[in-house]
Amino acid sequence: MSKSIRRLALALGLAAAAASPALAKNPMVGGAPMYANKTIVENAVNSKDHTTLVAAVKAAGLVDTLSGPGPFTVFAPTNAAFAKLPPGTVETLVQPQNKAQLTSILTYHVVPGVYTAKELMAAVRQGGGQAELKTVQGEPLTVTTKGKAVMLTDTKGNMAKVTIPNVMQSNGVIHVINGVMMP
Repeated sequence: MSKSIRRLALALGLAAAAASPALAKNPMVGGAPMYANKTIVENAVNSKDHTTLVAAVKAAGLVDTLSGPGPFTVFAPTNAAFAKLPPGTVETLVQPQNKAQLTSILTYHVVPGVYTAKELMAAVRQGGGQAELKTVQGEPLTVTTKGKAVMLTDTKGNMAKVTIPNVMQSNGVIHVINGVMMP
């Protein structure tokens, strides 16, 4: 292979890695780089797409837990996902008197261990089209695939799509999702 073809192949490979959050070393989420050497919380606070999630995590008192060693797989709803909930839902949930319910909802988005999108897809294949993940909250999330997309279904039948997979963290992995899962 000529030197110019090798350079072109390398440039194309680097461009593909930069364009794909799953391949990039520090993928961009919500306009901020997500550093693999930082914790879930340290990265999430910088994402402009996750301000509602961060506020909810703070209100539920889960900052220390999600800053801990883990490892955790976090399915992180965006602000737009929270905006799909009925009006007033988020404002009600972050009230101190609703801390237990908020904690239950947030821990329903957390699974012990690290599950990359590739591992989730393999579990779905092995499960004959679906896999169940036991959440920290205790109830299962059902994982399926739609084409190359990883899909989640909660116990109420609500669905969310993983929109940015494999955002590696020092204490786990984040998969950005477009819906809020409800236990």
